Amino acid sequence: MTPEPAIICLGCWQNMHVPIPLRGPLSAPFRLFGIRPSRMNPNTCTICEMAFTRVMKARAVTIDATVMFADLRGYTALTQSLDQVALTSLLDAFYDDCAAAIWRYDGLLNKTIGDAVLAIFNFPVRQADHAAQALLAAREIQRRFAGRRDELMRSIGAGGREIGIGIGIDSGDTNFGEFGHTHRDLTAVGTVVNRAARAQAAAKSGQILVTEAVRKRTRDMVTGIGYEHVLKGFQQPVTLFPG
Repeated sequence: MTPEPAIICLGCWQNMHVPIPLRGPLSAPFRLFGIRPSRMNPNTCTICEMAFTRVMKARAVTIDATVMFADLRGYTALTQSLDQVALTSLLDAFYDDCAAAIWRYDGLLNKTIGDAVLAIFNFPVRQADHAAQALLAAREIQRRFAGRRDELMRSIGAGGREIGIGIGIDSGDTNFGEFGHTHRDLTAVGTVVNRAARAQAAAKSGQILVTEAVRKRTRDMVTGIGYEHVLKGFQQPVTLFPG
């Protein structure tokens, strides 16, 4: 966990042992060349996303990572009754809560997909306990949003409506890199990503569901009873545990 904004890029330091300044007077010359804190994680820099192939010497790499999907439940129903200003306020609050929690635990907020976010832990900032960090981030997301849910819903004129966040997490080998030629996309793909997405779809509002791989890595952080779920696209049932 990085509780305070990092002074140098954690990704460049860990992967290349190069101290790229992110903040302070020494960062000014770097900003002239477009090197600044990344939007995916402000404790890493734009080199980590723009120059991936140069840094990793490959277009894609297989990494051990934890993937988290978080989805805003009830948003689709609200789009039919709220104006755009109110919907924007709701999404802003959701994105802000997710970003703050993900970055606090050194995750990469890789994608915002409508009313959902995709986060990756253990790249470019490496963590031996990345599954635990992802679970802590997920719990903080739920706490943050629950803490201001009622006030937020009143402010946008949607008091009494059902709204919440469902989260799914999985860990394992993941293919991470730049995909596409005419349009390059820096992201993760593979079974772990798909399983985390399906676990999120199975989660109820306010719930976190984690796979067996995450439960084993986080040990006594996950103590609930697991249940088999038939996830779309998977032939065999997958056991999910409340996180």
